[in-house]
Amino acid sequence: MITVLIVEDEPLIAEAHRTYLGRLSGFSVSAVAHTARDAMRHASGAAATDNPIDLVLLDIGLPDADGISLANALSSLLPTPDIIAITSERDLEMVRAAVGHGALAYLLKPFTFAAFRDRLEAYRRYREALPAGTQAASQAEVDRALAELRINPARATTPKGAAPGTNDEIARAVRDSEDGVTADDVAKQVAVSRVTAWRYLERLADDGVVTRHTDYGKAGRPKTRYQWR
Repeated sequence: MITVLIVEDEPLIAEAHRTYLGRLSGFSVSAVAHTARDAMRHASGAAATDNPIDLVLLDIGLPDADGISLANALSSLLPTPDIIAITSERDLEMVRAAVGHGALAYLLKPFTFAAFRDRLEAYRRYREALPAGTQAASQAEVDRALAELRINPARATTPKGAAPGTNDEIARAVRDSEDGVTADDVAKQVAVSRVTAWRYLERLADDGVVTRHTDYGKAGRPKTRYQWR
């Protein structure tokens, strides 16, 4: 089992990560930390046991310290946990800083379960390709292991007719709505066709990111309303 520490200051998002991990085989949640201090305390304590942290799902924006500083502190532990940065920060300098401080992958919020699953399964293949405690790997073995971390864009199931980034915009529209949204609402907000909005919303629902509710209203056809979990 790959032991995971979730570091996320928003409890609902942290619980979503825990739920997602529960749907994947081969992963076990060691703890959830909402601050950098708690994360470092737990990781340090685990490093002194027979069950250290293998992977940290690290939110870059924490209330008491930035995630980059925490990543740097985690690198001092032995054994050193791997890091997947999870954040809404899209600044390229931040991406470089996260990678420079040990992040093996970078997952942008909001994301679907499918995107989360792809990153975590790629990481699991990477670990299997370079198992701990073995002799020094050849260049070919290292290259093969690093290749496992790359996500093939061709695997993405992007609805036809949508521009890159539309999934993020639609997911954000649902997340920012307290009462949920319909496909018509999203189509107007994101400036796409109703069919395209519906396809994305259905994909988010199938991935477990949003829930579907039937809104019967006062007259006319019932509408499906989508709400962030």
